Amino acid sequence: MTTNKVVVLGAGYSGVMAALRAADQANVTLIAPSAGFTERVREHELAAGRPSITHPLSTFIQKKPVTHVAARATRIDPEQRQIHTDDGGLYSYDFLVYALGSRTASVPADGRVFTAENANYLRKRLDDGPGTLTVVGGGATGVEIATELASRGPDWKVRMVTAGEVGQMWSPRARDHVRSVFADMGIDLAEGRTAEPDDIDSDVIVWAASMTPNTQLAADAGIALNNRGRIAVDDTLQSVSYPNIYAVGDAAGDLRMACAVALPMGKRAGRNIARQLRGWEPKPLSFRYYLQCMSLGREDGLVQLVHADDAPKEKIFTGKRAAFVKEQIVRSTVRWLRQAGR
Repeated sequence: MTTNKVVVLGAGYSGVMAALRAADQANVTLIAPSAGFTERVREHELAAGRPSITHPLSTFIQKKPVTHVAARATRIDPEQRQIHTDDGGLYSYDFLVYALGSRTASVPADGRVFTAENANYLRKRLDDGPGTLTVVGGGATGVEIATELASRGPDWKVRMVTAGEVGQMWSPRARDHVRSVFADMGIDLAEGRTAEPDDIDSDVIVWAASMTPNTQLAADAGIALNNRGRIAVDDTLQSVSYPNIYAVGDAAGDLRMACAVALPMGKRAGRNIARQLRGWEPKPLSFRYYLQCMSLGREDGLVQLVHADDAPKEKIFTGKRAAFVKEQIVRSTVRWLRQAGR
């Protein structure tokens, strides 16, 4: 087997996919604290009572030369091509894939505040008893959380506060449908209102205002970021600072933060590394948008068709058909990873 070394930081959608594709030509070390792959697109379901959204990493990587290291990267040394980890480990690489994703931005320090990332704790809090719950943020994450939690039953009164319009990235028809669903579910909606926890009279607050990339580790290493705080990459997904570093998923480039983007980015980066190790030139990422989809509780959904640049078309479809499409797309992400691991 080749002795070429590839290190991947992060075991989300793009990181696992990149590791599996690069493993066609190299030994891969996958560094991530958890031994599981979490379906982030199901975090709202976990908060509402789904038993688990995590799969053992071993089910994806066991047939490939990929070794998981349960640690957290603390320093990148791009000149020496080394990664330092919090358990004292030191890992050398020929190629590095940075896939550390994103997190909810500017989370207030308030004991009532939860985010999608700590959905497990949110669920435990909701199980403790009835009350009022306010979702701050009217994007896809906020809408899915609000509708999923409202569908749990009448114990919790759900409200939403958003600085702009709800779903302002969608078409007017899509926004109107979401407003109608909110009304049917009894979700109070306050649009055009900014809020801080001190302004909100609520037992629980779910903060879903915006996302920010996890790129501090890259910035500390001198890896260039773009004006969005994500790693600056060329069309092949190589860092503009260090060509032997690829960056993918929410932490890189300018594409929408979504698993539908992260998977092809991971696939392209992994394949490009394999190509370079064979002595071939890397290929540019070929990608276009087709739709955005979200669940609206368990019985409804919204599929928003979009142009190639992600601008919304007027065409949408809703109801159980849209919920079915969303569920099939979510399931397909795990299938793609399993197929890449064969």
